[in-house]
Amino acid sequence: MIDMLVRLYALQDSADFYQAVKNAGVTLRRARAFEKHTVAAFAKAHFSEKWVSEVEVALSRQPITCFIATKDKKILGFACYDTTQKGFFGPTGVAEEARGLGLGKALLFKALEGLRDSGYAYGIIGGVGPREFYAKNCGAIEIPGSDPGTYEDILP
Repeated sequence: MIDMLVRLYALQDSADFYQAVKNAGVTLRRARAFEKHTVAAFAKAHFSEKWVSEVEVALSRQPITCFIATKDKKILGFACYDTTQKGFFGPTGVAEEARGLGLGKALLFKALEGLRDSGYAYGIIGGVGPREFYAKNCGAIEIPGSDPGTYEDILP
């Protein structure tokens, strides 16, 4: 799966879609260290063991490099950065029942803004699945020759 590059210095204003998520009663925020087990359990229940590992890395950093979407004290989605490699976005995921609320885009921007605020001019979305989503929402472009890239020789 190919990697994509995002110009962090050219991100669009995110205020409108953050407000739309807030209007739906969803809170977007940085996860907290004492929530590591909860966020990891969400990643395991909805996604994969490998993502659990990356979530645990993100929640071990200072500052924490994982944002979550919550409603009524329940996690609906998450987005991490600086996990697999420095400057990388991901993993990210939204629970099936919460899709269609704009959480994926809002979490994407929280994490990309986190990368930008860390001093990066560019961010890498590693091993991209939905290429069109990233191209449309943040202007990501494919990085030629990046498959398998850093994801070569992955252990089970």
